[in-house]
Amino acid sequence: MSTDPAPATDTNQPDDRALVASASQGDLGAYDQLVRRYQTRIYGLVYNMTSSKEDAEDLVQDVFVKAFSSLKGFRGTSSFYTWIYRIAINRTINFLKKRKKRQALSLNDVDEGVERDPAYVELSARESPARDTSLLELQEKLNKALLTLSEKHRTVVVLHDIQGLPHEEIARMTGCSEGTVRSRLFYARQQLQGELAEFAP
Repeated sequence: MSTDPAPATDTNQPDDRALVASASQGDLGAYDQLVRRYQTRIYGLVYNMTSSKEDAEDLVQDVFVKAFSSLKGFRGTSSFYTWIYRIAINRTINFLKKRKKRQALSLNDVDEGVERDPAYVELSARESPARDTSLLELQEKLNKALLTLSEKHRTVVVLHDIQGLPHEEIARMTGCSEGTVRSRLFYARQQLQGELAEFAP
């Protein structure tokens, strides 16, 4: 069984397995702890795949509702962390397939609280070759570049390059081999380099 890569930081807090067991018996307080433990990371994943704050907020709520209704079927063959990520990935990919016709987003999708948004904080912490470019402009370019990728390729880029998850964990979450993860990453990065050529040093 895999080790949960994002355990509770407080050793006095129950681990995921105990919380899942309680939540599956109807303990809403236990499930609320699981939601609070993972909602920021799930939001970061969904936001970077959809490039829309509103869509991400709706999808994250949908993911946790779906997970709660499916808890009794959770067998524990993977960590809760991997399981909830898999649900988030599948729900988001299904959503993106329905949203195909909407390929570009405007800056109106970004509100004034962007500097507190975990997805933006994560991106702003990384060095950018375009130092004179505003964060919003860079984010808009990155959003559009990510939208040129297929859902499967976008997923591995967000999980690995933005969220920093290892190939092995991504393979478990997406249900494919590590080799496939590496291949998709290579192809996606090649495509993104072309889309973001103007930001190259």
